[in-house]
Amino acid sequence: MTSKRDMGGVPARLRAWLLNKPRYHKRAVLVVVDLIALSFALWLAHAFRLGVGYVPKSAATIALLVAAPLIVCATLWWFGVYRLVTRFIGSRGTTQVWMAVGLATLIWSLIVFLTGQNSIPRSVIIPFGLCAAMFLTLTRYAIKFALESIDIRLPLMAPKVPPKPTMIYGAGHMGLELLVNVRRARDRQIVGFIDNSPTLWRQYVNGVKVYAPNRLPRLVEREGVCEVLVAIPHRRDRRDVLRSLERLPVAVKVLPAYEDIASGKVDVNDLRDVEVGDLLGRDPVKPNMELMTRNTKGKSILVTGAGGSIGSELVRQVISQGPRQIVLFDVSEPALYKIELEVTELVAGFPEGTPRPKIRSVLGTVLDAKLVKETIVENAIETIFHAAAYKHVPLVEHNPVAGLDNNVFGTRIVAECARDAGVERFVLISTDKAVRPTNTMGASKRLAELVLQAMAAEQSSTVFTVVRFGNVLDSSGSVVPRFRQQIRAGGPITVTHPEVTRYFMSIPEAAALVVQAGSMAKGGEVFVLQMGDPVRIDDLARLMVRLSNLEVRDDNNPNGDIEIVYSGLRPGEKLYEELLIGAHTEATEHPRIFKSDEPFLESAELKKELDGLRAAMAARDMTTARAVLLRTVEGYRHTPHTAPERPAATAETHWVDVVPQTLH
Repeated sequence: MTSKRDMGGVPARLRAWLLNKPRYHKRAVLVVVDLIALSFALWLAHAFRLGVGYVPKSAATIALLVAAPLIVCATLWWFGVYRLVTRFIGSRGTTQVWMAVGLATLIWSLIVFLTGQNSIPRSVIIPFGLCAAMFLTLTRYAIKFALESIDIRLPLMAPKVPPKPTMIYGAGHMGLELLVNVRRARDRQIVGFIDNSPTLWRQYVNGVKVYAPNRLPRLVEREGVCEVLVAIPHRRDRRDVLRSLERLPVAVKVLPAYEDIASGKVDVNDLRDVEVGDLLGRDPVKPNMELMTRNTKGKSILVTGAGGSIGSELVRQVISQGPRQIVLFDVSEPALYKIELEVTELVAGFPEGTPRPKIRSVLGTVLDAKLVKETIVENAIETIFHAAAYKHVPLVEHNPVAGLDNNVFGTRIVAECARDAGVERFVLISTDKAVRPTNTMGASKRLAELVLQAMAAEQSSTVFTVVRFGNVLDSSGSVVPRFRQQIRAGGPITVTHPEVTRYFMSIPEAAALVVQAGSMAKGGEVFVLQMGDPVRIDDLARLMVRLSNLEVRDDNNPNGDIEIVYSGLRPGEKLYEELLIGAHTEATEHPRIFKSDEPFLESAELKKELDGLRAAMAARDMTTARAVLLRTVEGYRHTPHTAPERPAATAETHWVDVVPQTLH
């Protein structure tokens, strides 16, 4: 039963008053408290110095004594101390208080010396400064702890449901701030911390005991823990933690990493479900801003396929680097409209005085040579990011003519128009499926790479380059949103094959690396992005199920929640993807961008093969077309699609530490 004091006592009413009052009312109260504390500090410094209770003798002395607290408060205001939220003062706020008091004490001492008043002992000045700084710090921490105590012990209303037994993984700064906010929310009961640091084990932090990670399974059973909140700042450490939680029957929520938290405090509202990026454990590398702006700032930029997953993120990345103009080119009207609307709103929000780039949208296909040429010439394009492509393997496999036409000949048209118009730089977005492809889409992208390599070898004024990488998270057609949707629907999850593995990277990181790689190009390079460790898709699906606090249903666990169904490899799909054709790579000035030395065809030979391919496509003769691909694309092999037998589900599946493609 909730007591009258709990529901309407003085502390609860005081808390409600403090929370509901405007900020300037709270600051006024704090200033009054500070004036009282400073006056007491000044009297105490005199009493210690004189050994008796101090009483000023003259009006001039009283004026100097009154000036001291006023000067300190004014200095505190100037230092911004009164703009700090007392409940989240932290070490930075404490430092500001001491710096402000130090400066104020110096100012007051100069006034005392200049006035020549001997009634104030000079030896009082330093003790006053020390007492003032300590009192101001103590009052703020007293307010902080009082508010937290009221939040914990005197809730304004009783919770509607019993709080969930919960543990926090990570007893660092983020974990402590999360504890305070969880207690304030009153919907979870924190029964302990888990931390990897042995020095914290069996210690108490804010009244909560810290346990070793190996104690977690027993604690889950003993305390009935149903949720673990992960407050680990670094992505790689967080990935290891999430893997360790895979087999526990608990729901898992995570806080963003430090670089993702914009506010100065960690809030319960920041908690979110586990995303695939957390499972990859890939810490971002801060972009090299010199590379980001080298070929974008003040330039006229064309992005083909601007409405797609990579194209739209390229537009966002480029627009933030201050281009003179950006031209959005796409064949899809809805996609083009969406990115145009987003970018227009983004530019409208630029601060006053910031140059705002012109935005133009062009609706059309890259196969329209006249439109492409007009777009480049009329807008004086200086840099092109060519992201327009058909990329879904099964669709292109069933529609090979359309895929080859768009990916190969569309690329050649844009590249030739760029060369003829004197465009400075042309960057082709390629894929790991271009390496020894088993499908038409991959072969078409490798042919597009060969087109650019051949044109670069002709020594034109345009710098042609290729950037190749693997899958991006949450792109159209990605397995991640599909798995998420299938889990919400209760399953089953469809996986093509238990051994299929893929490289993954976030869309923003991929786009930023593309821009930086393009800036380093001299002509003809194939840049390869370091993708990290490949991920087995079956493991990914199982981990997403377990971290949703559900069980995989299979022969060994017939009462599980979500079944995994193996549908067989799709037409042209490979079990493993590669990033390199040749074995020769070299590092660049960016730690995640490598340059690959790969073979290519001379321009005359390639033209002959492309003419033969176009003729075969016009005749819908795919036998001849595939013969061209076999001659021109290294490692290409066409394997007619046959669905493999469904493999038996394994009793226990773990993440597979596949050694990534070495980049030396």
